[in-house]
Amino acid sequence: MDSFIYSLNATVPVFTVMIAGYIFRRIGLLSEEFVTVANKFVFKVCLPCMLFLDLWSTDIRHNFDGKYIGFCAVVTLISILTIWGLAKLCLKDKTEVGAFVQAAYRSSAAILGIAFIQNIYGDSGMGPLMIIGSVPLYNIFAVLILTLESIEESIRQERGRIKTTCLGILKNPIIIGIVLGILASLIQLKLPHMLEKSISYMGNMASPLALIAIGAGFEGKKALGKIKPAVIASFIKLIGLASVFLPIAVWLGFRDQKLLALIIMLGSPTTPTAYIMAKNMYGDDVLSSSVIVLTTLLSAVTLTVWIFLMRYFGFIAG
Repeated sequence: MDSFIYSLNATVPVFTVMIAGYIFRRIGLLSEEFVTVANKFVFKVCLPCMLFLDLWSTDIRHNFDGKYIGFCAVVTLISILTIWGLAKLCLKDKTEVGAFVQAAYRSSAAILGIAFIQNIYGDSGMGPLMIIGSVPLYNIFAVLILTLESIEESIRQERGRIKTTCLGILKNPIIIGIVLGILASLIQLKLPHMLEKSISYMGNMASPLALIAIGAGFEGKKALGKIKPAVIASFIKLIGLASVFLPIAVWLGFRDQKLLALIIMLGSPTTPTAYIMAKNMYGDDVLSSSVIVLTTLLSAVTLTVWIFLMRYFGFIAG
């Protein structure tokens, strides 16, 4: 029962804020212009600040565990490349590929991961190590995939120009935030308290503002047209990846906080930032928002099942 409460505490507020955004738009409190501006602001300012803070606050040198971080990175890389390859082969509508791949692999690792581990163990434990191994790859490949699979005609024409694509990736605000965060952690950068607080305010706005924008921009009729790929992506995100890789993690000896962090990495709902990036990089934002809504709604059940199973077999204490 406690696992179910943990899941509800993490997912219900997320879903509620999205619903609030949807209602605010329908009653005229929010406009289409607000949604557009909010998406750009989150993408260019709030998300980079959040990623910078997440990585900067993680003592990479002190907490480094090569086996665990390596496992997180390898699993993330295999998941991304496998889903990308299958999507390109199986999806009839190729304009959906970028959004489908991103939504199917990209977890709310940084936000939900820390929250779940703290709920059960009282501290963030192995969460930061999981973030180091997965979150940079999540974002780097999201930028790469959305760039290469963009439905924007002008970008289609640039695909053959490797230099343009590489420059676009290097100039991406998400990548810049990640690189700066890792460097700041490695050199143990000390920021003035006022500056740290200011960046924190910006970063803290990322998730709630993204959720409001998702709800306000959600188009039910269009989403129904994307229901099949949305359901498939949601299955992969909540059940498929965890079914494949959790047994391997158990076999390798990962337990307790490490295993719980892996459950979050593999089986938590799609992060709201997937919608923001799809919207700003000419991906299929309707499909992205549909998967986020579905995975958020269903994850209270699926995450509870995964945690229950790991506890039942004695792989997670607490």
